[in-house]
Amino acid sequence: MSNQIGFWAQAPARRGDIALVTPAEREVSFGELYDRQNQLSHALAGFSLGFGDHVAMLMPNSQAYLEIFLATHQSGLYLTPINYHLTGPEVAYILQDAGARVFFAHARYAEAARKAVAEAGFDPARCFAVGGSIEGFTAYEALLADQPAEPPAERQAGTLMLYTSGTTGRPKGVKRDLQAGNPDAVAMLAGMMGALFKLKGGPPGVHLVTGPLYHAAPGGFGSASLHLGHKLVLQDKWDAEDTLRLIDRYRVTVSHMVPTMFHRLLALPEQVKARYDVSSLETIIHGAAPIAEDAKRAIIDWWGPVLYEYYGATEGGGTLATAEEWLSKPGTVGKPWPGTQVKILDETGQPLPPGEVGTVYMSSMIGQFEYHNAPEKTAESWRDGLFTVGDVGYLDPDGWLFLCDRAKDMIIAGGVNIYPAEIEKALIGHPQVADVAVFGIPNEEWGEEVKAVVQLVPGAEGDEAMVETLMAFARERLAKYKLPRSIDFIDELPRLDTGKLYKRFLRDPYWEGKSRRI
Repeated sequence: MSNQIGFWAQAPARRGDIALVTPAEREVSFGELYDRQNQLSHALAGFSLGFGDHVAMLMPNSQAYLEIFLATHQSGLYLTPINYHLTGPEVAYILQDAGARVFFAHARYAEAARKAVAEAGFDPARCFAVGGSIEGFTAYEALLADQPAEPPAERQAGTLMLYTSGTTGRPKGVKRDLQAGNPDAVAMLAGMMGALFKLKGGPPGVHLVTGPLYHAAPGGFGSASLHLGHKLVLQDKWDAEDTLRLIDRYRVTVSHMVPTMFHRLLALPEQVKARYDVSSLETIIHGAAPIAEDAKRAIIDWWGPVLYEYYGATEGGGTLATAEEWLSKPGTVGKPWPGTQVKILDETGQPLPPGEVGTVYMSSMIGQFEYHNAPEKTAESWRDGLFTVGDVGYLDPDGWLFLCDRAKDMIIAGGVNIYPAEIEKALIGHPQVADVAVFGIPNEEWGEEVKAVVQLVPGAEGDEAMVETLMAFARERLAKYKLPRSIDFIDELPRLDTGKLYKRFLRDPYWEGKSRRI
């Protein structure tokens, strides 16, 4: 057993240990994963890619995903994992914007991949199909065939160029300078990030990957665990009871989850919850969306004080609150990570005192970024060495950060600021509510009014009686001016696997032909 940090440093000494459990529950050893990512590294070298060239992939959580991740990260390349929910034209936009030179796609997304390659004019000789055939693509296994399994003679650290989720428009590539260096040293830094969340190195650490690896948080925390020597257990499509089953079966110690997962886990029947042993859990990292205080307390009561809430973004971050800290400061998303800053600034860029609401700016542990091919958006995001993603919040007198909402989601009714996240956190506490979105719609007198769209639990009826029930529930928890003026029901909200909501899909139809402040 190796006590080193970093996949490439550990794998030769742990060849027989299990590094990965696929969604089909096939066990993959460190040796197999190490050899195959080395083979892919040699294959990529045959395309005459230069330092800092781009590779893209459209992949589910899988063994091949990690092979591509590891190979590019020891080959001096940028890797862009693409959201597999995107359409062909949306994938084409990212291929073109990133300047990708090699493209990997899973057969599950064949239609989007074919359309993207055709629209982008991508060289078919550089397109590879995983998990089945895609017309015009070469089989991934043929690319690896006959390649040596030894590490490349020349190794350079690569990195990710992730794209934002695009919930408010075109996705933006978040790019950092690629620094020439030893991939093992960079992997050590990635693994050390886990120390912030009290992750322990080596076995018996087991990380359950509940979200898509293409996203910054599940991918970042998952790869940090891999570099720490943990076994990764991959889920393909998230399911509440299956999560408990996997925790029990593989004695999971670490995972990253989002609030909608907690709500659905809590909604399971008591006899289902009691069926599975979750005592192995040590660290459950969560963020990406606000969580109702009652739900978080319920998870802590069930799983113990293992929750670590953070605030951050694809662009960087952030803050952290342990379960004990959160219980002493309910609703906080934490204090800044070591060596970072968080400030609340007004519209002129002046710092605001504790308790006053403004735009959240923070520094980044992982260096300054730019939005690829979008210098104007980069300039808008940075101020005096700090960046913002448009969130609104305040610091309390002790320096703990509390979020209100995103500036673009804030409702202004009669000149009064209303934060949808506060209303959503109130409504999600009702036992008949599975999910909820709140946003502003036009009102001739007040400018905007509060609209709620609710996804009910299975079997609940979205009728006038339910509207009144939810309104009565809200009146007990919210000031009158914050109450929804109307409630609609929907079968399922357009929420990403990462927990983020495509709120504009719900809101935009109400604003067609009308102007809304940004």
